[in-house]
Amino acid sequence: MITNGFMYLAVIIFFAGLVILVEKKSDSKFFKYVPAIVVIYFSVMLLSTFHVWEKTDSVTAAYKAVKGNLLPAMIFLMLLRCDLRKIMKLGPKMLIGFFSASISIGIGFVVMFAMFKGAFEPGSWKAFAALAGSWMGGTGNMAAIQGALDITDSSMGYTLLIDSIDYSIWVMILLALVPFEKMFSKFTKADGTALAEVTKHLEAEDNGNKNHVDFYELMLLLGTSLFVSAFAQYFAGILPKTSFITGTTWSVMIATVAGVTLAMTKFGKIGGSSQLSNVMLYTIVGLIASRANFAELGDAPLYILAGFVILLVHALIMIVVAKIFKLDLFTCGIASLANIGGVASAPILAASYGEVLIPVGVLMAMLGYIIGTGGGLMVGKILSMM
Repeated sequence: MITNGFMYLAVIIFFAGLVILVEKKSDSKFFKYVPAIVVIYFSVMLLSTFHVWEKTDSVTAAYKAVKGNLLPAMIFLMLLRCDLRKIMKLGPKMLIGFFSASISIGIGFVVMFAMFKGAFEPGSWKAFAALAGSWMGGTGNMAAIQGALDITDSSMGYTLLIDSIDYSIWVMILLALVPFEKMFSKFTKADGTALAEVTKHLEAEDNGNKNHVDFYELMLLLGTSLFVSAFAQYFAGILPKTSFITGTTWSVMIATVAGVTLAMTKFGKIGGSSQLSNVMLYTIVGLIASRANFAELGDAPLYILAGFVILLVHALIMIVVAKIFKLDLFTCGIASLANIGGVASAPILAASYGEVLIPVGVLMAMLGYIIGTGGGLMVGKILSMM
C-alpha cells in the first residue's frame, strides 16, 4: 500500500502515460469509442477501490497541492487555442447549430432533474453541473466545475460514468446516421451552399497547433500558465465570495479570461499549449479518480438512465431547430458532438463526412471550451433551485 505522496503521484502519472501509449500504438477500434482519458479514470478508480494507496496526510497534501494549482493553469493553456476571430468564421448557421445544441443540453438537464430529483441523493445537482460542463465543453470544464463547486470525488464517479457510457453510445449513433445525410437535408430543406463556403474559408486555416514544438515554447508556456494560476488564486482569495461563487470559481474565471484574451494575440500562436494542457488534464483526471471508489456507485443504473433522458431531450430539440433554420445533418451532428464529445471526437465525426470538414469540427469544439464552465455552472444554479 502506498502512503507517500510523491510515490502516489508518480504511480498515477506513470499509469496514465502507459494508457496513452497503448492508445497511440493500438489499431483496435476500442479507443475510437472509449478515449484513453476514460480508461485512465476507471482504471485508477479500480486501483483506489482495492486500496493501492492510503489517504495519509502525505497523499492528501500531494493531491490538494497538485490538483488545486494545476487546474487554473490547465484552463489557461486549454483556452489559448480558442481564437474567437477564427470561430466567428464558422458563419451564422454553424453558430446557431452550436448554441442550439448547448441550450438544448441545458434544457435536457432541467427536464431530467425535474423527472428524477426525488430519486437522487441530496446535493446530486453538483454532479450534474459538472456533467453539464463536460457536455457543453470538455473534461477540462468538468474538472473546473468540480473545483468551483467543491464536488466530492465519490460524486464525480457518477459524472464520469455517465460521461463515458452515454457519450460512447451517442458517438456511435451519430456515426451511424452519416449515411442518412441526404434524407435529413430533404426533411429540413437544408441548403448546402453555406457549409461549402465555411469549408472554403477554413480548409487552408492553421488551427494553431504546430507539429514541432521547441523547448523554449514549452518552458515559456509552463512558466506563464503557473504564473497565471498563482495570480488567479491570489486575487480569488481577496474577491467576494457567496455560497455559489467560491475562491476556486474566481480563479477558474480569471484563468478563463486570461486564456481567451491571449488566444487572440501572438502568444496564442506559440506551439505546445495543446500538449501541455493535456498533460495537466490527464494528471487532474487521474487524481480525481484516485479519490473515488466503485463501492460508492450504488445508484449507477439510475444515473446512466438520467444521461439518456438528457440526450433524448437534446436530440428532439435539435430536430425542431434543424427544421426551423433548415440545418443539415452535418451541422446538427457536429454541433452536438462538439458539445458532448469535445475536440477528441468532433473531428472524427467531421472526417466521416469529408476530411476537408475536420477544421469545422475542431473550431466548434474549441468554442465549447469557452462556454463549458459558465454553462455548467448556470445549469448547476438552476438545478440547485429545483
